[in-house]
Amino acid sequence: MFLRHIPFLRAVAMYSLTAFGGPHGHIGMMMRTFVQKRKDVSEQELLEYNAFCQMLPGPSSTQTVALIALKRGGVPLAIVTLLLWIFPATLLMTAFSFLVYYIDAKDINTNLFKYVLPMSVGFIAYAAIRMMKNSVRHVATWAIMTGCIIVTIFLQFPWIFPVLLVLAGVISNFSNKRIPDAKEKPKPIRWMNLWIFVAIFIAAGILSELARIYAFPHARLFNMFENFYRFGTIVFGGGQALIPMMLFQFVNRPMQIGLPPLLSGEQLLTGYGMVQAVPGPVFAICSYVGGLVMSEYGPVWQVIGSLFATFAVFLPSTLLLFFLFPVYQNLRQYVVIYRALEGFNAAIVGFVWASGFVLFQAMPFEWTNVVVAAITFCILYFTRIPAPFIVIGWLLLGWAMNA
Repeated sequence: MFLRHIPFLRAVAMYSLTAFGGPHGHIGMMMRTFVQKRKDVSEQELLEYNAFCQMLPGPSSTQTVALIALKRGGVPLAIVTLLLWIFPATLLMTAFSFLVYYIDAKDINTNLFKYVLPMSVGFIAYAAIRMMKNSVRHVATWAIMTGCIIVTIFLQFPWIFPVLLVLAGVISNFSNKRIPDAKEKPKPIRWMNLWIFVAIFIAAGILSELARIYAFPHARLFNMFENFYRFGTIVFGGGQALIPMMLFQFVNRPMQIGLPPLLSGEQLLTGYGMVQAVPGPVFAICSYVGGLVMSEYGPVWQVIGSLFATFAVFLPSTLLLFFLFPVYQNLRQYVVIYRALEGFNAAIVGFVWASGFVLFQAMPFEWTNVVVAAITFCILYFTRIPAPFIVIGWLLLGWAMNA
């Protein structure tokens, strides 16, 4: 069944090895790979998928890739795509959890990644310009986009994304000119995904508490699975929103009850710095933290901890995605939802622009960063060079500058 999807999976594999810059940088590469080059989805579909995923908990870029695969080959292909997408980042962050005891964290930040951040700004600018052509076409959508840029830059909180999306949908409903073209056949609702999600949530909580009360062997594994499953259920705003949750759960809370912390704040922040230099989802930091939390039990348990943390944090958002997306597809045929899509798309463009500004401000202001961002944008906009080659080129140049 997967033979006809091999070219698609090959593109996903290459994308997973070269997708730097966080969720909004990933959108630029998705636009280049799955819209322009492969035409797996249209530009409008990609915007709609991303807007929908922004309203769900969990990693939005991961969910967007899964939806592209879902359209192409159903749930089986979506699951394989999801595993392929998270594998490189998970492997690298698990390896970093072993290396963190043996090397200085500063040594990881070599010139190999010197141009990754400005390159990501170029990808973000390219995605935003492409999106504006179809999504920002009149005064109301320009106002929504501009407002989202300003609010997102100055209020960098995880909850701001769903709030602004809802407001944008309300504003775009004031127009009475747009109605759905035609009624589509209702999509079947996969209720089993919801029941599995709820059952695991309850079972994880019960087993975690029993493991604590009765001191199960390796009880920490049960506790950790519940922690990360809960994180994957409630976190909005991308991987950076995980940091305060993990800081409380693994550093501060043990000390509050008279126990040594499961990892230090320095180790957690080191992992967050590492994941910025790794392609793939920022949620891969959970692989690193899971490994460190179980490290005192030995290398085998460290690997198991990394796998459990990764599985637990990605599972709830995937189950919710497969359950809620057919619900959304049925609801979008109603006029109020259909009209809201225009506002959602304009808001997403605002988020993308804002992420570019924030990322650029986080870099040292050097003329080389501006040049790298501009060159990346021009290559993407005016040539047909595949995105992975652009990434590899900047990585090699950074390595050559360090040689």
